[in-house]
Amino acid sequence: ELNFAAARIAQGAKRPGTFIGGSMGPTGKFLKPQGEHEERDFEAAFAAQADALTAGKVDFLLIETMYDLREALCALRAVKEVSPLPVFVTMTFTKTPRGFFTLMGNGVQQCIRGLLDCGGLRAIGTNCTLNSADMVELIREMKKETSLPLIAQPNAGQPVLMAGDTVTYTQDIEDYVQYIPEIIASGANIIGGCCGTNPDFIRRMARIIKPS
Repeated sequence: ELNFAAARIAQGAKRPGTFIGGSMGPTGKFLKPQGEHEERDFEAAFAAQADALTAGKVDFLLIETMYDLREALCALRAVKEVSPLPVFVTMTFTKTPRGFFTLMGNGVQQCIRGLLDCGGLRAIGTNCTLNSADMVELIREMKKETSLPLIAQPNAGQPVLMAGDTVTYTQDIEDYVQYIPEIIASGANIIGGCCGTNPDFIRRMARIIKPS
């Protein structure tokens, strides 16, 4: 019900020449043996969301912030079963001395090859966790593995708890946007913002991407 209602509200705000993405994030649970859930449980949850978003008339489906390749594949399989819409997937990585890995230890090459083998993708990419500077290197790595359009949605750095229980982020808007041209040059085709960004960040990025 919530997914359908959200899609209908977005339809009411849609402007000509724009598109609505139906976003589906991770369950927050874990598959066996780390957790208690079977793949069929996750597939059923994602199928219900995708079906409702499709009925609500979104233009494409975005499986995002995936920290486990197995869960991302559950979502992708489920979406393909219930919806004819284009599907995008973004994984979330941390930067380590050995390279970029998800929370569950999936590397860039493993993620891209696994998702491509599953099939049905129209775009692939990454969001969350990393700031815009680190995203440059990650997109460069992803570009080596696929010819699909690449999505980049960095965080504005890391969250910091301030006095009064307010949260700020370590990357201000000027520092954030200075790396957007490099992200594009590294191979990103679709640019957005994740945690810590706001409409001001998006407007600044839009002016960089389309100066006219």
